[in-house]
Amino acid sequence: MTTTPLSPTPRTTVGRGRNRMVEDRAALHALLADALVAHLGVTVTRDGHSHPLVLPTAYAVDLDGPDTGGTLYLHGSVAAGWLRAATDATVCVTITELDGLVTARSAFHHSMNYRSAVVIGTARAVDDPAECRHALDLIVDHMVPGRSATLRASTRKELAATAVLAVPLLEASLKARAGGPVDDPEDVAAGIWGGHIPVRRVVGAAVSDIDADVPVPADVRARAAAL
Repeated sequence: MTTTPLSPTPRTTVGRGRNRMVEDRAALHALLADALVAHLGVTVTRDGHSHPLVLPTAYAVDLDGPDTGGTLYLHGSVAAGWLRAATDATVCVTITELDGLVTARSAFHHSMNYRSAVVIGTARAVDDPAECRHALDLIVDHMVPGRSATLRASTRKELAATAVLAVPLLEASLKARAGGPVDDPEDVAAGIWGGHIPVRRVVGAAVSDIDADVPVPADVRARAAAL
């Protein structure tokens, strides 16, 4: 696991809003552990024309992975054009958790409480079968810890239809906001209410599939209770 500070290059150095910059790499790891969806930004070319594309994807992290700073794994179909475009290209991956709605005494000072990471790096296609299986197990376990050990092994056909991208975690930035509004004194004196509305993810009890004839397993129950 690298001890390199966050934002080691100009392209991941926070410019605006440096008061919300978080320099602790451990805080990045904590956000990656909490969140469930990443957004991959890549430039794609079709019919001779290039344009940016941002798509949501499941992900997982191996802090001891083979890439500098640890490895961020993303996956999708081998037929997806955006995955082919991302291979060996510089990509931007963002992960955001919304923690609150900040209701100020003026429209200008309304905001959100959040934790948001930006990771920039060259994406590589995971070609090694062992690393590919490891990455896919990590992605499953990121959704439900321990789940991959309870499943049948992926078939060669399934593995052949699935592409895995690896992005190094070396170049990243992290910003966060917490608490209430930062209002002008005259707005506070005017007597308008200000504050914030906490936001958190809520899940319900697991719902068994119509064909499931066994109880909900412990790993699924534990995940539902933890979120």
